[in-house]
Amino acid sequence: MLTGVKSLNRRNFLVTAAAAGTAACTGRPETPWRTLTADEATTLEAWCECLIPEDSDPGAKRAGVVRYIDIQLTRKFKRHRKAYSQAINALDKLAYAQNRGPFAALSFDERSLLLASFEKSENSKAFNMVLDHTLQGYFGSPRHGGNKDYASWRMLGVPPIPVRGRLQYSLLDPESNGGIS
Repeated sequence: MLTGVKSLNRRNFLVTAAAAGTAACTGRPETPWRTLTADEATTLEAWCECLIPEDSDPGAKRAGVVRYIDIQLTRKFKRHRKAYSQAINALDKLAYAQNRGPFAALSFDERSLLLASFEKSENSKAFNMVLDHTLQGYFGSPRHGGNKDYASWRMLGVPPIPVRGRLQYSLLDPESNGGIS
């Protein structure tokens, strides 16, 4: 037996090997996004926040709309992956041309003006696609990745619908900690 060396049992070895193998196979840097790059997610988040801005109620950003879109780009919206990439790149290119900076770095008013011209350009179809998916992510069921903490439902006064297969805890009661011990 080795002294001064931490022993590596079989379970720890397998866990470490699996993690290393997974990291090596993905070929992508560590990111919370499934299909979007970090830059695309930042631009899309700024875009969605212009469509549903935060006021006394959470906007698209706090409701997790981009998370919803990213998840759905691996599911129902698979066919839109290329369109999203092209639309986000086109919007950023327009922002650089008009303001010499990325779309997400612009002020809210500058972004809104830019989106108004983007909507009226040859990119109107892409604009409407993002608008539709933003509304779906904001008002849809949280089980699909958006409407975090029932943001839009609370705004409308709609009680949260129980999600099948989950224990029901009060989501509005901070003392319950969402059922997490």
